[in-house]
Amino acid sequence: MKYVDEFRNPEKAQALQQEITKLSQQINRHLDKNLKIMEVCGGHTHSIFKYGIEEILPDNIELIHGPGCPVCVMPKGRLDGAIALCQNHNIIFTTFGDAMRVPGSKTSLLQAKAQGADIRMVYSPLDSLKIAKENPNQEIIFFGLGFETTAPSTAFTILQAAAENITNFSMFSNHVLVIPALQALLENPDLELDGFVGPGHVSMVIGTDPYNFISQQYHKPIVISGFEPLDIFQSIWMLLKQIVENRCQVENQYNRLVEPAGNKNALKAMNQVFTVRETFEWRGLGEIPYSGLKIRNEYAQFDAEIKFTVPNLKIADHKACQCGEILKGVLKPWQCKVFGTACTPDNPIGSCMVSSEGACAAYYKYGRLSTMAKRDKSGVSTEPLSV
Repeated sequence: MKYVDEFRNPEKAQALQQEITKLSQQINRHLDKNLKIMEVCGGHTHSIFKYGIEEILPDNIELIHGPGCPVCVMPKGRLDGAIALCQNHNIIFTTFGDAMRVPGSKTSLLQAKAQGADIRMVYSPLDSLKIAKENPNQEIIFFGLGFETTAPSTAFTILQAAAENITNFSMFSNHVLVIPALQALLENPDLELDGFVGPGHVSMVIGTDPYNFISQQYHKPIVISGFEPLDIFQSIWMLLKQIVENRCQVENQYNRLVEPAGNKNALKAMNQVFTVRETFEWRGLGEIPYSGLKIRNEYAQFDAEIKFTVPNLKIADHKACQCGEILKGVLKPWQCKVFGTACTPDNPIGSCMVSSEGACAAYYKYGRLSTMAKRDKSGVSTEPLSV
């Protein structure tokens, strides 16, 4: 706890807050608009609300919540594909727990399990491989989800399955890449961003070098950040310093874990097992070229999309759900008409309310919307919602 407490020190947080306020005042003298800073990762969003960071930032700094929640960005069609797989006879379907309650077009994995499908929650793809060894007469499918953070563990598991010649194990790959998503956001004319708090966990794998295009091509600063309160405060301070000094660079606040070139062993395993899809659909962002990972032909025996029939449908979100606009950073969760009323964690309409990294889940859990009206940074009040 000693080392955790160092990153939650109130005196240091207050000092950083004061420095952020000074820098924001300097910026405010030269800009007649709010600064829009996107925290890409859903883990950052939850930390920001858990520790009340957004509430004590200067009024001219607006935090925009990005698409860094892998469960949230998965489109309904892919989820329906997973549900179709688990309903096949003789299949044990394994998945991380945060995917269980995400609504598909008709049902969720949790509901499919209640209806008799053999769906099991695991903590690691290696747990799925163990289940495959214990059940040699059944097919075991692992639901591969996540950014570059989780893709290496899936890749290592497939390599292990190949080494042990485990033929009843396969994976339904829905792994996605963060860099194409950031590029799609930067190309969006409706979203004017002044800087990024970059994802820490992804960057532990890919490093800081892949983000150079953000500063060089789009002239935006980015700071790779850890997840503790002081990490986020310091990253915002570093971003404001760049803006005041008219710099656009990739800086690494999370240097205790993130290296410029990333984790070479993890990257090697990913490149050995996966190749990039020509295109992949993201909830809210649509089709993004070269943004998803599929299993290479050399390991096709472990590809559930080849071993089994998987419907590949495009299904629109619920008309009342505005998860897509929230994932793009265009809307805040409380601006969705069903947030906190028809859509709650117990009865989710959209994926952003389900995942442990979803922006709606963070607002619902930590936003304290039941006791106060929310006011966005433009000064426009919204009605308090009963949650």
